[in-house]
Amino acid sequence: MDIEELRTFVEVADAGGVTPAARRLGVSKSIVSRRLARLEQDLGVQLLARTTRGAALTEAGATFRDHAARVCSEIDLAKETILPLGELRGRLRIAAPLSFGPTHFAKVLSQLAADHPELHIHTSYTDRFVDIVAEGYDCAIRVGHLQDSTLIARRVGPIFGKLVASPAYIDAHGAPETPDELLNHEAVMQGTEAWQFVDGDKVITVRPTGRFKADNGVSLVAPALDGVGIAYLPDALVADHIASGALVEIMTRHPVPPAGIFVVRPPGQHPSRKVRILTEALIECFDQPGL
Repeated sequence: MDIEELRTFVEVADAGGVTPAARRLGVSKSIVSRRLARLEQDLGVQLLARTTRGAALTEAGATFRDHAARVCSEIDLAKETILPLGELRGRLRIAAPLSFGPTHFAKVLSQLAADHPELHIHTSYTDRFVDIVAEGYDCAIRVGHLQDSTLIARRVGPIFGKLVASPAYIDAHGAPETPDELLNHEAVMQGTEAWQFVDGDKVITVRPTGRFKADNGVSLVAPALDGVGIAYLPDALVADHIASGALVEIMTRHPVPPAGIFVVRPPGQHPSRKVRILTEALIECFDQPGL
């Protein structure tokens, strides 16, 4: 058996099937199947029970999976240890937000790839919540206010936002002046999120309601411009519209507290060097005064 066979088995076990594992690994399904067959032949046991829905671990497979994962992790750590200082290789799987990622994080990832020719970067841009442990990601870049979890998070920079509405909305419905008044207004939002505002030395949390929801922050700009409702959006998405007068910042006596940009990774004692260098690159880019 070789390390690629072990790594492939761990991916299939964690992904629940050959197809999603092949997608994670960036190889064909036939290659994944051949690696699994060789591994099972070498071991003389069946590790996976193939079903119409995917693949399930046998009793032997469940026992072997944890050992195989530890071996892969130790091999990766050993490779990192003997590499020339600063050089990276292997694969780095990252989940990043679609609303902010392609415009703000892609340039950092591109530069990382340019600086490390042996590094394979696979990024998934999506605004859905990604379970990085279950889906096999090395880390995720997240924006906003983090919820409690077992993941390890490192803040890499601030992100500022505003509460905005169009002049047409304000003419028709007025503009709220306090967080309590906001509950009487229509909001455009990504789901059932909570909005936070500063009131002196306190932070007030409000759960707005509205009839327009979308799972992508960029897609909320259009309904805000059209007067469908009030939006709570990052400065990067609304600055030009505020400058043109198409949107107006409202409730300025209760500003939006700065949120954060975070790198989150699965629980573990130490981050891999790939994740650590990515984190440092993001800090260099975003953790600066005025951003």
